[in-house]
Amino acid sequence: MIKIIADSTCDIGTTLAQRYSVDILPLNIILDDKSVRDGEMTQSELFAWADANAKTPKTAAPALDEAVEMFSHYRDDDIIAFSISSEMSTSNNVMRLAAEEAGCRSVRVINSQNLSTGIGLLILHAADMANEGKSIDEIEQSLATTIPRVRASFVIDTLTYLQRGGRCSPLTALAANLLSLKPMIVVEGGKMDVSKKYRGKLARVIENYVRDLEPALRKADKRRVFVTHTLQGADLHIADDVAMSLRSMEIFDEVHITTAGGVISSHCGPGTLGVLFIDGDGA
Repeated sequence: MIKIIADSTCDIGTTLAQRYSVDILPLNIILDDKSVRDGEMTQSELFAWADANAKTPKTAAPALDEAVEMFSHYRDDDIIAFSISSEMSTSNNVMRLAAEEAGCRSVRVINSQNLSTGIGLLILHAADMANEGKSIDEIEQSLATTIPRVRASFVIDTLTYLQRGGRCSPLTALAANLLSLKPMIVVEGGKMDVSKKYRGKLARVIENYVRDLEPALRKADKRRVFVTHTLQGADLHIADDVAMSLRSMEIFDEVHITTAGGVISSHCGPGTLGVLFIDGDGA
């Protein structure tokens, strides 16, 4: 039996986690002197705390003892464990230590070199192969060639949260917010970088973002695409609009909408939306 474990930054949601029997290991969110597991606060609660305190919550890797307990349940199985990029968190190291301490017989800890449903795409790719009867070695080899083909990007409505977390300067955030600039953040080589800057209202910006992605989308792996977001209130319809647009392209077998978890939301803030897929080249 192959068991899949993933840290909570994968953002695949409860339905898909249950469908593919994925166990989720939560990272931690630090709110001053209080620590909560990722998933114990809603997005709205997290954003309300951040705005009331004018700071971005800090995040931390999973607790080692909690990871050991999870891995120990499957010590006699073949385990594939996925972590957020090691450039962004020590979650990968925690998983490796936990697997060793739990005495796991056969385990592969995968550095996804990605975040959010960029990890989710890899998880479901591995789950598909496991369901086809592939071995853990075959899955690991396939993941090695698939990881560089994951295309993860997000449009961010405000740089305030990145600025509070020290990921951009106050001057850059102020200028971007005053000019209604909404950067497109891409994940490459396990790191985040700005690819393009859009300007205007969020709904129109995201419409343009999806249009710009269309050439790449038409060459993508056809199995699935994710729309992952931190939209709130009146903006929630934007995610549905993007999913409808993707379905109208008649490219993908599955179009999934997921809500970003607490860790991703803490750094990106409200009004973030990404379209994530696997490049078809080399498939």
